[in-house]
Amino acid sequence: MIRMRTAIATAAAIAVLPFTAACGGQDEVTTKPNPPAASKADKADAKPSKAAPAKPKAAKIGDTITIKGSEDGEQLDVTIKKWIDPAKGADEFFVPADGQRWVAAQFELVNTGTAVYADSPSNGAQVADSEGQRFGTTFADITAGPSMTSDAQVPPGEKALGYVVFEVPDGSKITSVQFAMNSGFADQTAQWSVS
Repeated sequence: MIRMRTAIATAAAIAVLPFTAACGGQDEVTTKPNPPAASKADKADAKPSKAAPAKPKAAKIGDTITIKGSEDGEQLDVTIKKWIDPAKGADEFFVPADGQRWVAAQFELVNTGTAVYADSPSNGAQVADSEGQRFGTTFADITAGPSMTSDAQVPPGEKALGYVVFEVPDGSKITSVQFAMNSGFADQTAQWSVS
């Protein structure tokens, strides 16, 4: 009797299979149940499983940031050694335009790569103010010290040091300085907080 029931059950299952396949039944098969939808109350009561990661610490004046250039072997350790706001022109001929002031960052660029760093460093520098406005560099000599060269040729293991000057509106509160290799076109950008 048991063998007969098993045979009937098997025959019934075999008869149903072609019908299920023909009707697309295999597409409807679910291997895992969907989790029940959470109600608004459940979502409100849910607590994160772990604490949110801490925001990365912003670099500040004196910190060194390592960045890579676009070509193989291009790498610099970049440090802003000093920040001057406002920066004063070296003589009466070097002055900012009316309604503007100069600010300056003393950059130290150490070639930690395997290729010669050949660029105009000021092309890859900019500052930003608290409103999000960004300002490029200007050519100026200041009393704080020598300007960064406009044609750096720095072999591996050597460094370049000098001021990069920016002309900004008198009322702008400068909050950050950025620097990137390859005249600013490299993928990596270093940023320091100055506020």
